[in-house]
Amino acid sequence: MVMKMEEGLDAGPIAMAERVPLPFDATAGDLHDRLARLGADLMVRALGALERGTLTLTLTPQPQAGVTYAHKIAKEETRITWGRPWQEVHNHIRGLSPAPGAWFEIAGEGVRVKALRTTKGEGAGVPGTVLDDALTVACGEGAVRILELQRAGRQAMKAHEFLRGTSIAAGTRFG
Repeated sequence: MVMKMEEGLDAGPIAMAERVPLPFDATAGDLHDRLARLGADLMVRALGALERGTLTLTLTPQPQAGVTYAHKIAKEETRITWGRPWQEVHNHIRGLSPAPGAWFEIAGEGVRVKALRTTKGEGAGVPGTVLDDALTVACGEGAVRILELQRAGRQAMKAHEFLRGTSIAAGTRFG
């Protein structure tokens, strides 16, 4: 989006905008990177057209209806609540990935692990219980399969790489 700056946060009228589809498994980081490229491209196109005189920017005021302030995300909001339906758990994880990151603890270890990428899993069980050797975790309804994660103080890695160095058997509980 290209907009005229005014006093206030994201308050100016819009000059150019494009819509993008949001893929089912896209994370906030994926969307950030995609929108950064698109925003830069829009700005270059707008400035180039203005310079050539081939575009007159029409400024459209942003609608006031539905405007809300997004408060800073508190740490307690980032912990994964496995008792929620799988779709809510999945959206919570992808909405916080990669930063600040949605996290859980492996029972008995007390170490935080960020879940960075998930998809729909198969199976059911007690929420927070690992269901198989592919890191599928039961939720309140359904399950999510963790595809990428990051132990505190370590680099992000794919689930299969994580499992080579950390033994997590079916039945392990995540809190």
